[in-house]
Amino acid sequence: MSEKMLPIALSNRHLHLSQEDIETLFGKGYELNKFKDLSQPGQYAAVEKVDLVGPKGTIKGVRVLGPARPSTQIEVSLADGFALGVTPPVRDSGDVAGSPGVKIVGPQGEVELKEGVIAAARHIHMHTDDAAKFGVVDKQRVKVKTSGERAVVFENVLVRAHQTFALEMHVDVDEGNAAGVKNGEMVELIVE
Repeated sequence: MSEKMLPIALSNRHLHLSQEDIETLFGKGYELNKFKDLSQPGQYAAVEKVDLVGPKGTIKGVRVLGPARPSTQIEVSLADGFALGVTPPVRDSGDVAGSPGVKIVGPQGEVELKEGVIAAARHIHMHTDDAAKFGVVDKQRVKVKTSGERAVVFENVLVRAHQTFALEMHVDVDEGNAAGVKNGEMVELIVE
């Protein structure tokens, strides 16, 4: 097996909320409740869910991820965008300028998000030690090869290296299903 193997995970629709929006949706002084830890240290899936309302349709029960972020961001697949009636641009996390917005409906209130709906670009989280081992640097673009009957080579995969990250590639559900990959499956990083 190659030394450049890493696990892949499919990222389902979710959102990150600012504290201000958490309080609008769930009540003054509200704090998110942890449902389960995620692979990235300090990140978790919250118990809380909200509904997303777009010009064409609604997606109910979308999971909130914690902890609170400086600004609200919604990550959906391109298929989710069709259901909502918006066209989410493929972007790196945090790059929401000029992206569409939707209405977020919680149990205590609503937030009209002016922008913030993206389809997250495929990316790899890795510790800086992993980056050194793989011979890559933060913000570098690489390729990743899957195996199996529907094997593909993912192009333009963003490396996100930081000393608090754990090694894992993230693709959205549409991409993962098209490639026939499952959570935790090992894929190969290709540096050119």
